[in-house]
Amino acid sequence: MYNILIVDDEKDIVNALDIYLKSEGYSTFLAYNGIEAIEMVRQNEIHLVIMDIMMPVMDGITAMVKIREISNIPVILLTAKGEDTDKILGLNVGADDYVTKPFNPVELMARVKSQIRRYMTLGCGKSNEKSIDIGGIHLDDNSKKVTVDGESISLTPTEYDILHLLMKSPDKVFSPREIYSKVWNDDPYGAENTVAVHIRHLREKIEINPAEPRYLKVVWGQGYKIERGVR
Repeated sequence: MYNILIVDDEKDIVNALDIYLKSEGYSTFLAYNGIEAIEMVRQNEIHLVIMDIMMPVMDGITAMVKIREISNIPVILLTAKGEDTDKILGLNVGADDYVTKPFNPVELMARVKSQIRRYMTLGCGKSNEKSIDIGGIHLDDNSKKVTVDGESISLTPTEYDILHLLMKSPDKVFSPREIYSKVWNDDPYGAENTVAVHIRHLREKIEINPAEPRYLKVVWGQGYKIERGVR
């Protein structure tokens, strides 16, 4: 049974999500502000967080930053319609996905299942695929570990899946819509901004100088690729 933390200052939303998630077989933890959320993550085995952005005491963005200091568990942010700046900011500080209020419970449950599956595969799953080496990047899909120039790097499940996708097909250009469809398994609406944020995070982790990347290249107007001939 997977443990999901629900964080929102609106108790009606928390109660509704609690019912939806329990009906799907998940165990839930409840919090009503960012400070409570951080303590829940510190004290319990949490597999996924669903968290509102606009909350008193501590907002979801600040809590997101604190959570990323201690855990790579997937986080889905709840945002109000039209809060595009908050969505991008949330992704910038480490969120894996977002859902706009008012949300469709079926859509949210699908995103929860996708993120849980990705996280558990990254954490303890096994694969028959061989490890991949491109330049100084070594990706071992059995252990789900990535090293760059011999040093282990910490990736979120979403970042790992994007890197794995690109490394499996070096020199192939993937459009943001393709990446979103393959990694999120969802309709690629708004894919450009979401994918761009995660690509930037990847560059910061795998590149010596993210402004002049050796590996993760942008092909303007087309998409992104990992270059094979890196030394």
